[in-house]
Amino acid sequence: MNGQTAALWLLEQEARSLGARLGRMKPFALIAPMVMAATVPQAAQTAMENHLTQGRRKLRVMIDEFIGWVRSPSGRRSTPAEAQKRIVFLKLRFNAVISQFHIFADVLTQRSEHEMGVWIAGLDDFAADALDLPGGYYQMPPVVCYVDRGHGGAIRRARTRLPGGDPSPVAIIKIPHERMIGSGIASSLVHETGHEAAHLLGLLQPLRALLRWRQQAGAGSAQAWGYWERWISEVVADFWGVAKVGVASTLGLISLVSLPRAFVFRIDIRDPHPTPWIRVKLSCALGRELYPHPQWELVAKLWEMLYPMDGLDEKQKAVLEGIDASIPEFARLLVNFRPQALRGKSLKEVMPLEERHPSRLIAYYRDWVSSPAKLRTVPPSLVFAVIGQARLERKISPEAESKLLADLLSFWAMRSALDTSAICSTQPRVRLTQPPPTLGREFNRTLQ
Repeated sequence: MNGQTAALWLLEQEARSLGARLGRMKPFALIAPMVMAATVPQAAQTAMENHLTQGRRKLRVMIDEFIGWVRSPSGRRSTPAEAQKRIVFLKLRFNAVISQFHIFADVLTQRSEHEMGVWIAGLDDFAADALDLPGGYYQMPPVVCYVDRGHGGAIRRARTRLPGGDPSPVAIIKIPHERMIGSGIASSLVHETGHEAAHLLGLLQPLRALLRWRQQAGAGSAQAWGYWERWISEVVADFWGVAKVGVASTLGLISLVSLPRAFVFRIDIRDPHPTPWIRVKLSCALGRELYPHPQWELVAKLWEMLYPMDGLDEKQKAVLEGIDASIPEFARLLVNFRPQALRGKSLKEVMPLEERHPSRLIAYYRDWVSSPAKLRTVPPSLVFAVIGQARLERKISPEAESKLLADLLSFWAMRSALDTSAICSTQPRVRLTQPPPTLGREFNRTLQ
C-alpha cells in the first residue's frame, strides 16, 4: 500500500467511525427515563426529536457521500490533503450534531431526578403561561426549562442559531438552582420569557430608534438616554416580569443583584444589563406606572437604605443621579409604547393590569387561604404574583412559600401530563405498515 492509498484508507476509516458513533445516538424517547409528570410538553419533545433526527440524517448522507467519493476514481486521484480537507468539514458537522444533542439533553436528563424532574415540568407550564399574550399577537413556540448552576437565568430563544447554524425548534430557559424553590423563580423565569416576547413582537429595533432620537434631540440628559438605548433589551424583559407577576419580579430582582457595593454601583456601557442600583429603581418605577400603589415607593426607599450612595466618587454619583432622574419619563415612554405588532395598543394596554394590582392580589390571597383549592384553578403567573405580594405584606413565611410552590409545581406538571394522556387516549392507535424512512434507516443501521 503506497502513501496515497494508505492516507485515503485512513480517512475512509475515520469517516466510517464517525458513522458508527453517529449510530449510537438514540432518540430521547428511547433513553430518557422519567415519570409521566416530568415529561416535557409533547410539542417540544416532538420538535427536538425531529430536529435531531433530521440533523443525523443529513450527516449520514454526507458521510456516505464522502466514502463513495474516496472509493471513486476521482477520489483515488485526489491528494491526501484534499481528502483531509473534506473530512474536516464532516467532523465539524459531527461535533455540531453532538453539541445540539447535549443542549437538548440538558433539558431532558434532569427529568429523571426525584422531585426535581417534576418541578421542572411544572416550570414548563409556568413559562408557557408567562409567555402567553391573549389577542393573537404572535405564535408561541414550545418552551422548556432546565436547572443549572450559576447566578441568574438565561434563554436560548426559539429559532436562534444552534451550534452548526441550525435554528433551534424550541425556546430553552435556564433557571438558576439557587432559586429552587421560592418566589424568586418568577423573577428569573418571567424575565427570560420577556426576551422571547420582545423578539416575537419586534420591540427592540423601534425602541432603540426612539431612544436614539430622544438622545439626539437633547431631551433631558442625553447621556441617560444613551444608557437606556444600550440597556433596552434587558429593560424590556424586566418590564415583562413586572407586568406578569408584579412585585414578585422586583423582590426577586433585589435578591439577584444584592451584591458587593462595587458591583451594585458599577456602570459598564459594554454590559447590556443596567447598573444594578438603577435596575431596581426602574423596576419600582415600572410597577408604579402599571399598578399605582404606595408599595413601590416603599420598596425603592428600602433599596436605597440597603445601598446608600454615600461614599461614591462625585463623577460616578453624578452619572447615577442623572440616570435616576430620567427614570420616571423613561418608564412612561416604555409602558405607553405602541409597537406595530400590537395593532395600535400600547404595551400597558395588553397586560393583565386589573388582576395584578396589589390590592387585588392580596384579596386573592385572603380568599385562597380560606379556599386553598382555588389556587389550582388560576394561571401559574397569577399564583406567583399573589404569593410575591403576600410575601411583601408579611402574610406568608419563606418556609410556607417554598412548600406551597413545590406542591403547585408538582400539581401543574401532573395536570399537564394527565391532560396530554387523556387527549392521546381518545385517538385510535395507528399501526404503520412501514416505519418512517428516517427511523427505519437508523434502526437498520443499529442491527448491522
